[in-house]
Amino acid sequence: MKKLRLISSDSHVVEPADLWQERIDSSYRNRAPRVVHLENRDQWYAENDVPIGIFGTTGQAGVRFESPEKLSFDGRETDIPLGGRDPEAHVRDLDTDTVSAAVLYPSVALTAYMIPATDLLSAIFRSYNDWLSDFCQSYPHRLKGIGMLNVDDVGEAVGELKRIARLGLVGAVIPQDPGERRYSHPSYERLWAAAQNLATPLSLHQFSTRWIAGKPPGLLVRDKEADPAGSVNKEVTPRNALTDMIFSGVFERYPGLKVGAVEFELAWAPFFMDRMDAVYEGSVAGFRKRFAGGALPSDFFRKNVFLSFQEDDLGIKLRSYMGNDSLMWASDYPHAEGTFPKSREIVNRILTDVEQDERTRIAGGNVAKLYGFPLG
Repeated sequence: MKKLRLISSDSHVVEPADLWQERIDSSYRNRAPRVVHLENRDQWYAENDVPIGIFGTTGQAGVRFESPEKLSFDGRETDIPLGGRDPEAHVRDLDTDTVSAAVLYPSVALTAYMIPATDLLSAIFRSYNDWLSDFCQSYPHRLKGIGMLNVDDVGEAVGELKRIARLGLVGAVIPQDPGERRYSHPSYERLWAAAQNLATPLSLHQFSTRWIAGKPPGLLVRDKEADPAGSVNKEVTPRNALTDMIFSGVFERYPGLKVGAVEFELAWAPFFMDRMDAVYEGSVAGFRKRFAGGALPSDFFRKNVFLSFQEDDLGIKLRSYMGNDSLMWASDYPHAEGTFPKSREIVNRILTDVEQDERTRIAGGNVAKLYGFPLG
């Protein structure tokens, strides 16, 4: 059997403690994210006291295979693998894991969406995008970065999307839950058009939930230890976002737009697609407007939505319903739930009964095509 070329569709950097103090516009420096050393852990804060991230599970690569009892939300900045913040070390770890290349998402910047102040959020994302562009430039054929967008002001988001394309970043995160203005709202039209015209995929990534007025600011990630339901059912939020996009006709108007559900696994998607079609075709709550050519919501899902997964055996068994061109394996390095350093072993296991052409696409071919990695 031919050896698979692995490309991770969802790996991560772990932002250095001094990133925003060094990079952010000077007028925001006293409000920028910073690391506070607490008794049992290091914690990211923004503004005066808004918690936005931790170091524990963001850097415990491989611990689940060696000592799963040691997995913890507690952790120090000094515990993070060097590959989280140094491109040369990241590539060395790719080689250790026999992974050819990786698409890079942030860690703490994802949780920054829970900062109420929209001007600060935009400044955080601009400086992060600059830093990530520099991170990837040393290995442009192996490391490709995904920028961050604040969609509170759609015109500003479009401007930043164009800027990150000039920086060489290959995609952008938008919040999986944008808050009070859902993705069916017509104000997003300029964003959908710009992403299509730039051929820049947009991603809905875990933890990227926008703060809503009246709720406590920030995100105490440690609280998730006591909330397994939130982790078990984490795909509910991107399902809502994709339903709004599909039923409001976003993909019919912008057929070249690509939107991904990233770090939510796969097996939920067939049931979700079936439910969308059932509601569209027969429910009182269904969609009154008919799509052209008899298309169903599931058709747009297969054509316009991509899915990044790590280790979903059941999802692979259901792959024919989703469409193989949309499925993209990911290592999630260096996060605790990732597949490093056993990525090849895991991919070979879950794809063992899959035909060679499908295996090639799922393991790396689909992400190479989407983001322009050299064909190998």
